[in-house]
Formats: sequence, C-alpha cells, structure tokens
Amino acid sequence: MIKSNVVKIRLEKLKLFCILGMILITSCSKQKDAIPEQTSNFCKSIHRNDSISLSDELKGLDELMRTKTGVYVLEDGAGSMVSRAWLTDYAEETIDIQYFIFSTDNVGLIACDYLVRAADRGVKVRILVDDIMVDAQLEDIVTMDSHKNIDIKIYNPGFNLGKSILSKAKKAVTDFRSVNQRMHNKTFIVDHKVVITGGRNIADEYFDYDHEYNFRDRDVLLLGKATKSVGSSFNQFWSDSLSVPISTLSDEPSGGLSTEDKFARLHEYACNPENFWPQIRTRIENIPLAFRTLKSSGDFIWVDEVEFVSDLPGKNDGKSGLGGGGISTSALIDLVKNAKHSLDIQTPYLITSELSQDLFREAVQRGVKIRILTNSLASTDNVEAFSSYQTDRKTLLETGVRIYEFRPDAAERTRIMTGELQKTLDHKPIFGLHAKSMVVDGQITVIGTFNLDPRSANLNTECVTVIHSEKISEQVLKGMEEEFKAENSWETTVDFNPDSEVSNLKRVKTWTRKILPKDIL
Repeated sequence: MIKSNVVKIRLEKLKLFCILGMILITSCSKQKDAIPEQTSNFCKSIHRNDSISLSDELKGLDELMRTKTGVYVLEDGAGSMVSRAWLTDYAEETIDIQYFIFSTDNVGLIACDYLVRAADRGVKVRILVDDIMVDAQLEDIVTMDSHKNIDIKIYNPGFNLGKSILSKAKKAVTDFRSVNQRMHNKTFIVDHKVVITGGRNIADEYFDYDHEYNFRDRDVLLLGKATKSVGSSFNQFWSDSLSVPISTLSDEPSGGLSTEDKFARLHEYACNPENFWPQIRTRIENIPLAFRTLKSSGDFIWVDEVEFVSDLPGKNDGKSGLGGGGISTSALIDLVKNAKHSLDIQTPYLITSELSQDLFREAVQRGVKIRILTNSLASTDNVEAFSSYQTDRKTLLETGVRIYEFRPDAAERTRIMTGELQKTLDHKPIFGLHAKSMVVDGQITVIGTFNLDPRSANLNTECVTVIHSEKISEQVLKGMEEEFKAENSWETTVDFNPDSEVSNLKRVKTWTRKILPKDIL
C-alpha cells in the first residue's frame, strides 16, 4: 500500500512537471505583432452582391429541411474555407461559432474581418473559444467583442488569457484537473439553418494555407433537421458557467482603440490581395452556382438519420481522477461494439488504453476487419502523443488491427493543397493527418472532433456527427482508400515501422517524451 501511494505521488509530480513545462513554453513564446499597416485602400474594389441571400438559396427546401438532414462532406481545406466565408457573407440573422483554436494568423484575421462585416450588417455573432489554445492577445479579442453585434466568451478561463507565468503555475498546482478539462468542440452555425462541423480549427494549417505544414482534415456541412441539435448544444455551452464573457477578463473595455479606427486596419488587411488572393474571392462569389449544382446533381445527400452527439460542458464529474468517459465516448464505444464487418478509422493521435485495445481485439475476433490511419513520426505535429502510440504500437498490432501511418510527402497533398498556394511556392508543404473519422460496415460515417486518445475520451468535451447513409459512407471511404495506398501511407507491422524516416534528433526527442503519462496527452 505504501509503495502504491509513493507511485501515485510520483506520477502526480510528473504530471505537474509536464504542465509547468507547458506553461514555460507558452509564456516565453513571442507575442504576435499587431496587424501590419496597409499602404493602399484595397477595400474599394471589394463588393458584396446584395442581390443574393441565404434564404433565397434555400428556397424550395423547407419540407426536406424539416424532416431530413442535407449532408455534404468537405474534404479539402480551401473548399471548407470558402464555404465558411460565403455563409458568413450572406448570413441574415445569426452566426454562432465554437472552436478549440482560433488563431490570429492569415486565415484567422480574414475570418475576423468577415465576421465584423456581418456584424456591421446587423447579424448577431456569438463566438465561444477555449482558453488554453487562444492564439491572440487579450486586447485584440476585447476589440472584437466591443462591436455591438459581437459577443465573445472564453471557455474555462484562468490559465491562459491575461495570466502571468506565476498565476499559471498556481492554477496548475491547485486545480490540475480543471486545467486539463478543455472544450474541443468545433461548430459553425448560420441562421440556425446551416452547420459546418468536423476536425478543423480556425488557423492557416487547417485550410491548406500554411507554407510549411498543413493538415489533411475533414468537415461536414449540414442543412435541416440535425442543425437543431447542434444549435441546442451550442446554447448549452454558451449558457454554462464555464463560459465567461471576455469583457470580464480585461480591464481595458475598448482594446485601447478609437471607434473609427477599430476595424479599419483589419478590413484593409483582409482586402489586400497579398493576404487573400483574388482567385479565392472569385471562388466565394461562385458558391451560389456551386450550391445549385450540388442540389441538382445528387452530390448533396438528404439523410433520414443524422445524430449530432456532444459531451456536456465540464465533461464528467471527476470521480475517476483523470478518467471518467463521456457521452461521445460511450456513443463511439457502442458503434465499435455493434460493428459486424469493418471499421475504417482516421485519427491523428492513436493512444490506446486497455479498454480500447480490448474493444478492437473483441471486434477482430468476431470477424470485423479494422484499419486505422494515423500519423507517422515523420508527419505528426505532436511527438508527445506519438511517443505514447509508439510504446503501445506492437500491442495494438497484436490485437489484429491493421495500422497505416500517413506520409509527410503523401501524393494526396498535391490534390488537396490549395491551388493558389501551389502557384506561389517552389516547394510542397508537409501534410499531416488531422481528420477524425470512422466508417462502420460501409453504412455509418462518423465525422467529428474526437481523437482516439484518453484526452478525448475523458477530459476534452467532443462532438461527433453520426451519419446513417451508405452513400455518404461510400464517398468518405473512397478518400480513405486513396490514403491507405502506398503513395500516401506506410502500412506498419510488428516487423516494420517508418520511424527511421526522420532525423535522429526527432527520434531522441520522441523517446524522451515517453515519461509523460498518456492520460493527459
């Protein structure tokens, strides 16, 4: 018993050491500069088409939207980006946004500009972002919030925004569990009618826009019946005591800017063709034509049964330490338990527990063929998570699961990569996997935020869309089959893995991370 307690104390000290290390890294990182001054009035040439409205584009779909859910899978980043941009540009009443990461990089600043312009037209905008990964200065967020039609809340604050290194350290010591309970949900809701949800956060790398590293990701656009569940979930998070108005976290209510200058520089930045290519704007303008084509071509699938499953704010009661599960965890476990023939899974981080290993083993034993695509050491953005996967890789393979690891030079990236970026670069950025998807028996498709790891299972709130449609499963599987091919991934076996594809330095770095406990990675 004494030995057991000593082990527990050492483990808690190790966890504390890990979180304090994170504090030092984030606190010492250089803050981003303000938006660069623009030298020309680029916005004079940018016009919104006032003859178009979202309501007009949805005319004739009222009955379908009442009884079914329209589903369209957004595979490429550029398509997912312009869909959000067009919906923001033509929103008429409300925009509700919920994200884990919202960066003030190129894509983030342009997204902010679109939201401000919508708010200028009278659209009510609500933005809910998790505290721990906010990549923006507090005063910039307060400036956005100062718009009369924009309200911003921060989920579970107290560790990042507006906090000194000492206060962060104190929070980690006195409230370790709370620091690790994050909101990982990602939803974008327009006029209570249209939803985009899935794996993408708001930052360059999620939309194939970064010059060095991008994510292979997946979202889904929903119309109609299931959007009500998404809206209800958002309202539940928005009203929860864990979601705090940004204005209460700052002593500077206006962000220190005069009213007339508040958003002028943001507008000019977003209009500058060096920051937002004219070709992208043209693609946004063509969305109505593309949407009408989708409606008539059959690529937009109307589905009887679409479930939006979301965890509750705060996740579980904490009686199981850093464990405890959640609503999304239970839903996914049930899907695995009821699989009859096949499970095809994509997850950027693959950290398995005894529970998940047993689930896969039992499925294989009853004849289910399981394939999992995850990141290789060469493609991952998270060596800490990879180190834990690396430790258990052989054990997982011995359950009968087939594992594939995404290549950083995957041939698929040429097809997915934003065409405009290809024209401007003399190299191809690395692509890493970020899609969190599962297809069950070729009949049910899951697209969401849930990583196959203990953090998603027990600590982060997650959301997944469960689509009961053979046609949608066929579409998603088509992309998965492509990525299982040798030009896009390596199949890892007990006797082979591609870890040697990286430098010795990265391999050593990964090995040193094996001391980290898997339940917080």
